[in-house]
Amino acid sequence: MFFHKYRSHEDRISNRRGKFVGRTQKILLSMLLAAGIGANITYSTSAKTEELSTVYHIYSEDEYIGALSDESKLEQVKEEKLEQTASKFDNLPLSIKENYSVVPERVFTVGTNDQAVIEELQELLAVEAEAVAVMVDEEPALYVHDQEAYEEVIRKLKLQSMTEEELVDFEAREKATATAAVPPLKENETRVVDIFMSANLEAKDGKVAPQEILSVDEAIVLLNKGTLEEKKYTVQAGDVVGKIANKHGMATAELFEINPELTEKTIIRPGDELNVTMLEPYVEVQVHFETKKRKNISYKKVTEEDNSLYKGEKKIKQKGAQGEKIVTERIRKMDGQVLGKSVKEEEIVVEPKNEVTVIGTKEMPSRGVGSFQWPTVGGYVSSPMGARWGRMHRGIDIARPSARTILASDNGVVTAVGWDGSYGNRIIVNHNNGYQTLYAHLASMDVKVGQTVAQGQKIGVMGTTGHSTGIHLHFEVTKNGTLIDPLTVLNK
Repeated sequence: MFFHKYRSHEDRISNRRGKFVGRTQKILLSMLLAAGIGANITYSTSAKTEELSTVYHIYSEDEYIGALSDESKLEQVKEEKLEQTASKFDNLPLSIKENYSVVPERVFTVGTNDQAVIEELQELLAVEAEAVAVMVDEEPALYVHDQEAYEEVIRKLKLQSMTEEELVDFEAREKATATAAVPPLKENETRVVDIFMSANLEAKDGKVAPQEILSVDEAIVLLNKGTLEEKKYTVQAGDVVGKIANKHGMATAELFEINPELTEKTIIRPGDELNVTMLEPYVEVQVHFETKKRKNISYKKVTEEDNSLYKGEKKIKQKGAQGEKIVTERIRKMDGQVLGKSVKEEEIVVEPKNEVTVIGTKEMPSRGVGSFQWPTVGGYVSSPMGARWGRMHRGIDIARPSARTILASDNGVVTAVGWDGSYGNRIIVNHNNGYQTLYAHLASMDVKVGQTVAQGQKIGVMGTTGHSTGIHLHFEVTKNGTLIDPLTVLNK
């Protein structure tokens, strides 16, 4: 980059004349040297020769800057420029950019303005530093200090998607593959198998302005985002999201994407700041991992029919057990995020065991057989049917069973369930053959009205609800609406 002072109209005219004169002088000097004329010019006396002086014409490309009376003054300006820059940028190999040329000329009369030319040179001369360009697909994207910095940039790019240990292991295996085969993956081991970059990166020596040389961290930011500074927009009165997006040449969805805190329901207010920079990374790193793990195989639940069980009944015939398999997976990640997975190999080491449930298909008869089963699990008759305490005891009481489960005395349909005065909790079963049974003082009831029950099926639990002096079952039997003594039909 060249810097030039703005000049007045007269200065520009003078400069153009200077260019013309300078080019003419260059041409004449070249012609004289080529023809050997200079060698044949003689002077009458040695004094005449001594009157000649050398001036140094300075050009920048085809622009004439001016003449210096002493070339050392040019060197002095260069040294000062280098010293000024070195004070700001330590440890950088600096040099003056060769964006000028010097043409010496022998003249009788020295017509120079050294101060003016020096001022021009101070602006003209540019300092550059030796650096390493990070080339992305053969184009320079940025500059870093040296080869070591370049290698650190590449390493940090990779470490965004893997750990230091994983990278070291991968590099060691890459070196070893030339002489030995890669060892098989162990169980519970995960390792990197491939690293891919979305662009071709390489280092190239070059020169650049010192201020353009980036640190490793700055280089990483630039390669990841495509910019070092994200542009912000301050919301103005009357702004809406769609209008802001359109103003910056992007879709509304893109504006939401680069402002994660922004949603369709967000209310933006004047003074709010929004990011309006669409990031376009120079390069993205994708890492492929391989992992080997033991995983469970879920068992299946299956059912089998059994005609020896009544409908609604079921039991576990075989408990289920999980199986095991060893799975080798390929996992693709970018910036630590999983992009996808695929199974490379799978080995079943333990087959799963199905859980088998047997369900009943036998129709439950709603008509009794006419032969009544003892309604409790053991026990004895603590109070028979008949007159008791000055009134009629309508059934029998059974006490002290070995278990408190109450059983349906015969097949039938439940016609009543619930509280009934002195009976407490009671159940009535119609056996659809003229018989009906009643079970009273229950602690709990396990059936509902309309339910068909089989002989010997649990219908409740013995208790002491209602008018009861202790835990027992009050059991009644009626035939065609008339109470009968249960003991006349019960099978003990």
